[in-house]
Order: sequence, then C-alpha cells, then structure tokens
Amino acid sequence: MVGHREQLELTIQAKEQESQIASSAGFPPIAGPGARILILGSLPGQRSLQAAQYYAHPQNAFWRIMQELTGAEGPYELRCAGLVKYGIALWDVLAESVRPGSMDADILLETAEVNDFARFFSEHRKIEHVCFNGQKAAEMFRRSVVLDVANEPKLFATLPSTSPAYASMKYEEKLAKWREAIT
Repeated sequence: MVGHREQLELTIQAKEQESQIASSAGFPPIAGPGARILILGSLPGQRSLQAAQYYAHPQNAFWRIMQELTGAEGPYELRCAGLVKYGIALWDVLAESVRPGSMDADILLETAEVNDFARFFSEHRKIEHVCFNGQKAAEMFRRSVVLDVANEPKLFATLPSTSPAYASMKYEEKLAKWREAIT
C-alpha cells in the first residue's frame, strides 16, 4: 500500500513530467470568403503536426470522406482548395494544449487555449453550420466557447470521429452520417 508521503511524491513526479511535455500548437484555419460550413476537430495529432497538415494520419478517414462528398482529392494543397471551393472551412477548437500522444483523451484541458471564434465568425459571416469531428471537439467547444448571438451559426452537428481510434463504427456508417450533415 502506498502511503500519503509516497503518493504525494508520485503526484509531484507526474506533474514534473507533464510540465516537460511540449505544448502542441494548432494550425490556422482553412477558410475562404464563401465558407458556409465549418468543420472543427480538437487539436492536430502527432502525425498531423509532423506533416503540418490537418488529418495527416494515413488511417484517418477525414480526407477519404471529403473526397466522397466534395471531390477534394490529390496533394494536400489541392484537397484544401477543394474544401474551400465547396464552401467548407476547417479548423480546430483548440489553438494550443499539452497532449502527450495523439489521443483526444490525452489532452490536458487545464493547459488548453481555445481559438478565437468570435473573430473567426465575424470574419466569416456566411457560416451557418458547424460540424464537430467527434464528441471531444463538440464537448470542448461547448465548455469553452462563448459566441456572440449576432454572429452565431444556426446549426451545430456532432459527427462520428474520423480518427482511427474510433473503430466501433464502420467507415460506411461514418460516411452516411457525414453525408447527411455536409450535403
């Protein structure tokens, strides 16, 4: 059995290790002036950070789904341009946070810095629909973001995560839910 003193030392060691983990900074939004839909993730994972691209993990279904729904394909820059042409903006709820690894459950919320949505929505007034890529993104947005009613989108939808970690739903089911929300 661990005594109080040993438990305190373990807690201090864990906090010291946490503080040594670098904070992950997100990417700027991908958005054109005609954006009608905003897709929000939580924070880029390690593969995305390394590649400096949204949804860079090869098993993430995001780009496969977007190709099916919007025709966005090819190299990353062309896929992003395809989203913009279709009226879709892409961003994350968090601008920065400590996250050891790539799992949303590992995000240390006490270190999280939320993106400036008031400014984003004031600059992109045509956005009426916000789609969350997974429950965690929706939960963080609802907890952390206060919107100006005048600039607030009218519809919010929580969609199944495209992450390979969310394997309990088949690709075809994810695609159908995304199709219903996006098209």
